[in-house]
Amino acid sequence: MPPICKCLFPLLGLSLLLWSLNISFSFAQQSSASDRSTTPNEVGRKTYNTSCAGCHGLDGRGSNKAVNISGSGKVRHLSDAQLSGIISNGVPGTGMPAFRTFSEKQTRALVGYLRSLQGKFAARTPPGDARRGREIFFGKGECSSCHMISGEGGFLGPDLSGYGSTASADAIRDEIIRSKRIPPQGYRPAVLITSEGDRLEGMIRNEDNFSVQFQTKDGSFHFFQKAELRNLDRFEASLMTTDYP
Repeated sequence: MPPICKCLFPLLGLSLLLWSLNISFSFAQQSSASDRSTTPNEVGRKTYNTSCAGCHGLDGRGSNKAVNISGSGKVRHLSDAQLSGIISNGVPGTGMPAFRTFSEKQTRALVGYLRSLQGKFAARTPPGDARRGREIFFGKGECSSCHMISGEGGFLGPDLSGYGSTASADAIRDEIIRSKRIPPQGYRPAVLITSEGDRLEGMIRNEDNFSVQFQTKDGSFHFFQKAELRNLDRFEASLMTTDYP
């Protein structure tokens, strides 16, 4: 091999090394710039979606695992410091864990993102005729036989007073026409027969291994020891109609 070619090998190797170091340095600069350019809202959104959405939902309206934190008036009235404390320390006796590994920046950004979720529905004007909706709710639809709004209506179903402020019109419609529902805890229909042979229809409001708190359709509450009952039939199907047009 000619001597000149042998001389080129070290130079070529050095060039490749410098080139690779330059690329690595360039990527590091871009990554650092990207971190600096990440807005607090983006940090909060990523943190929320990774650690909170699994229980509270992507919109913060809650699920069967956790409470509504975007539409709850109680949560809205908490200060930023109080919310930060809940995130860092959790809530003893509940399913809310402590996120002590979050940095101060993450916690502050997370609180800020939660505030943005809480304000999503503030300026929303839902479509439709509210007067006509009220007529259906308290009339033909018979919604008020179970549900209450602003102190008017029934009590067997959940109170819907604040529901419209935390859900979109499409979400409400989908919930009304959903064909399959699982009654939430505290609203499971049942029929029980007492030791005296009395038959009661209503809702299981609370239950443990030994007792049951029962509310009949007339609004009366009854407390029974299970050992005193002849029979307790629970129904998995919701009382809510599923054949709305």
